[in-house]
Amino acid sequence: MKIIKSLAIALSLLTLFGCSDEAQVARTHGIYMLLDTSGTYTKELKQAQRVISFSLLKLKPGDSFAVARVDTGSFSEKDIIAKVTFEDRPSRMNQQKRAFLEKIDKFVKSVKGSAYTDITGGLLQATEFLNERNPGKKTVLIFSDLKEELRKGYKRDIDFQMSGYKVVALNVTKLRSDNIDPKEYLDRLEQWRLRVESGGGEWKVINDLERLEALFK
Repeated sequence: MKIIKSLAIALSLLTLFGCSDEAQVARTHGIYMLLDTSGTYTKELKQAQRVISFSLLKLKPGDSFAVARVDTGSFSEKDIIAKVTFEDRPSRMNQQKRAFLEKIDKFVKSVKGSAYTDITGGLLQATEFLNERNPGKKTVLIFSDLKEELRKGYKRDIDFQMSGYKVVALNVTKLRSDNIDPKEYLDRLEQWRLRVESGGGEWKVINDLERLEALFK
């Protein structure tokens, strides 16, 4: 009887700790941010640093954060500028955040504009990265004018699998052609919304960077 009781207690503890671990994972947040580096959009990267700094302030132990560039071919880990999963110890987490900011600052100071903009490849890489880490909440930030231009021969006719994802387009600046025909801008937003939502994801646009708090609700 003592052995049976001991086993029952051990099983109860395992169940309790297992539930606790699952609850902790469910509370974690993974963010993957894509930075458009095409043409003149590189001038907007100082604004992107504001978003990155704000996100770092909000992220907690167990959360993951990655920032990657969008260039000619973005479906590659080589485009990840900085990535981290935060540790529990406050002093160590602060070190991780400082190191992250240093990498971003170095990138922004040295970045050269790319000729093409593979946003689709970037989104595919984002989902691959976050699926591996499997946080409770998955968010992809796209800091871009959302004008995708692919090099000849690149194929991106792919359906997204984005169930459980929130995709947020930030600072979607208007192109010169958009001023001539605003429908181009609206159509661009609508096409990305449809691609994300048809893949099961949630789509949101935030152009006012004073409203970044909405990212963490």
